[in-house]
Amino acid sequence: LLPSSGGIRTVLRCGAKCRKTPSGSIGKGATLGRTGDILRRLSRESPILIAGPTASGKSSLALEIADRTGATIVNADALQVYGDWRVLTARPSVEDTARAPHALYGHVPGDCAYSVGLWLRDVAPLVERTQIVIVGGTGLYFSALTEGLADIPETPTEIRAEADTRMLHEGAPVLLGELDAATAARIDQSNPVRIQRAWEVLTATGRGLADWQDDTGPPLLPRAKTEAIVLNAAPDWLNPRIEARVAAMLAGGALEEARANRPNWSSARPSAKAIGAAELMAHLDNRLDLDTVAQRMITLTRQYAKRQRSWFRARMGDWIWHDAH
Repeated sequence: LLPSSGGIRTVLRCGAKCRKTPSGSIGKGATLGRTGDILRRLSRESPILIAGPTASGKSSLALEIADRTGATIVNADALQVYGDWRVLTARPSVEDTARAPHALYGHVPGDCAYSVGLWLRDVAPLVERTQIVIVGGTGLYFSALTEGLADIPETPTEIRAEADTRMLHEGAPVLLGELDAATAARIDQSNPVRIQRAWEVLTATGRGLADWQDDTGPPLLPRAKTEAIVLNAAPDWLNPRIEARVAAMLAGGALEEARANRPNWSSARPSAKAIGAAELMAHLDNRLDLDTVAQRMITLTRQYAKRQRSWFRARMGDWIWHDAH
């Protein structure tokens, strides 16, 4: 299955009872067939949100909806914003972007820090359009969009540099142990990026991230004003798709992309967090063979998908859940 291939057909089925809202939109548990049936049940007046783990078919679903409605597809993936890794982050292909308008893909240089706050700033003019499909796997983007985001000051450069150094030499568990109890209990403790961010906030402001989050303003796009779908991809269904995606990436230009990025490569670049980037650079340095690169990419992607599923279960219980088949 090629990443973001428009030919992939995503069938959604629900595991609960079916009901239909008075507006004609999907209610929790509606049984859906292919895209035509989905569109008949979706409200045309509401923005559509599609979340799901990597390789679950959400981009293909968004493209089919856009084909039929003329909607603009808006990115909600924290790594697809960067311009230097198109193949490796499974950004929509040139052919896909020619089929439907896309926004917030590849618009950030790889050496520039980009936060959920900046994404909200960039997405704000787009949510004023009625026909948009916001799609991605970054749960924090969706929760900030629909629940609001605390107005946390930017982290000073010197504190971020200290955090980078400590993460490299001491590791995430040490920084986690220095967090306030409320924040430590709330964040994803298996995600080093979230741990570092929480440590930076506490160090820079003297207030825990949980305290800032509890002082959150109104959301840009409340959940009740959207059609919000989570693709529920079970591991035994998703894992073969992950393996196929990694194979397609390596066959479809990921190594050439790495060579193009080699002159400016640094593990400290924000875009270096793309799964497989460090492994491909190690291969170019003759430190890893390509089979090992592929296996590590598969393992890392499975782990990432597991973290995504955990986030969605914890934070998106009021969304419309459907099994992706």
